[in-house]
Amino acid sequence: MKNIFKRAAKGAHVPHLKNTSNTATVDMPLPSKIILSMSQHIGAPAVPVVKKGDEVCVGTLVGKEGGFVSAPIYSGVSGTVTDVREMLNTMGGKVTCVEITPDGKQTVDPEVKPPVIESYEDFTAAIRKSGLVGLGGAGFPTSVKLTLKDFDTVDTLLINGAECEPYITADNREFIENPGYIMAGIQAVKKWCQIKNVIIGIENNKPEAISVMTKACAEFSDINVKALPANYPQGAEKVLVENCTGREVPRGGLPSAAGCIVMNVSSVAFVGKYLETGMPLVARRLTVDGDLIADKKNVNVIIGTPIQEIIDFCGGPTGEVGEVLMGGLMMGTAVADPSVGTLKQNNAILVRSKKDATLPEASPCIHCGRCVAACPMGLSPVIACKAYSLGKVEELDKLMVDLCMDCGCCTFVCPAKRPVSQTMKLAKAMQKKGAKK
Repeated sequence: MKNIFKRAAKGAHVPHLKNTSNTATVDMPLPSKIILSMSQHIGAPAVPVVKKGDEVCVGTLVGKEGGFVSAPIYSGVSGTVTDVREMLNTMGGKVTCVEITPDGKQTVDPEVKPPVIESYEDFTAAIRKSGLVGLGGAGFPTSVKLTLKDFDTVDTLLINGAECEPYITADNREFIENPGYIMAGIQAVKKWCQIKNVIIGIENNKPEAISVMTKACAEFSDINVKALPANYPQGAEKVLVENCTGREVPRGGLPSAAGCIVMNVSSVAFVGKYLETGMPLVARRLTVDGDLIADKKNVNVIIGTPIQEIIDFCGGPTGEVGEVLMGGLMMGTAVADPSVGTLKQNNAILVRSKKDATLPEASPCIHCGRCVAACPMGLSPVIACKAYSLGKVEELDKLMVDLCMDCGCCTFVCPAKRPVSQTMKLAKAMQKKGAKK
């Protein structure tokens, strides 16, 4: 069933709160330990290849990929494996974790060497070995994204710089601080995947990033910067594809079905750096913000660093904490225990007061239609929520609830403060379960 609504014309004007957009990235000192979850990506978890007592270096393999849709995990410190155990993740499920205590030396593993790339197969194998996943939040293994059966099906590489969530400025700083690595990564993906055109999408509330990248692309006629409206969720893949190319990703399809590969700017910058250094993904930039953070920063942290230690590095909370989020205000995940380690795909830590984090009391739906007007997928959340409450699975399928991407626009604009997005997630689960019968 074709979606009759125009998708990308919609969305919500959420507050930007880009407090750290002009704050240069700082390196965090070595943590007391790192806790590496073996599940840091979409797909099969990695499988530990170390045991308690093992000595590791920076760049030592800690977990091998658990399947095709998976990614290896490496240590960002040199030191000793002090535990391999199951822990609860932020979603309440159990996940195997490797704990490593640093020795302070930061000795680099002798296996860390720049990859030799002579073919497309070499390139995708190197990206797989690097451990790279989407750094914008989704965590999809990049090697899988770049595995193409037919080069002719994809003609456009989209670099996602539409950092539309409130607070987060990590990608903005990537543009400003590392244009060389961004361009090197773009050129590599473009060459080995035989892609003709490149569009770098940046929201128009990031003028410095637009200026830096426009200059960097000046000599390349096939690489262009496109200024996008600063509207949430501009950075969602399907929205980005439509606003940059005019194409629509079909229901159930990936961007490649619309002739595009979408890569987060920090991901493509990592490609450029990895091809030069051979150092796998062991660290990343985070924005640390929220109304309780005293010293708001963009921080380069070793993956697996306990969240509490990062918060303390930024001055600690200034009052009673109501909520700690991994990720953004709209789609971030609440952290039950801040002693857990950061993940590859975690681009922010937000510390919020009880006042900010307390949900308003919901009242009855007034059928105003604001959720319909805001939905970037052209859905009718108010009707879908009603169908869910009545258990009408066939109706949910006709309403295409599977197109919902959990962006939260419907909840944000609802004047009755109803949990519309949460109900849509339940509706998707009902529709999916019914489709399997």
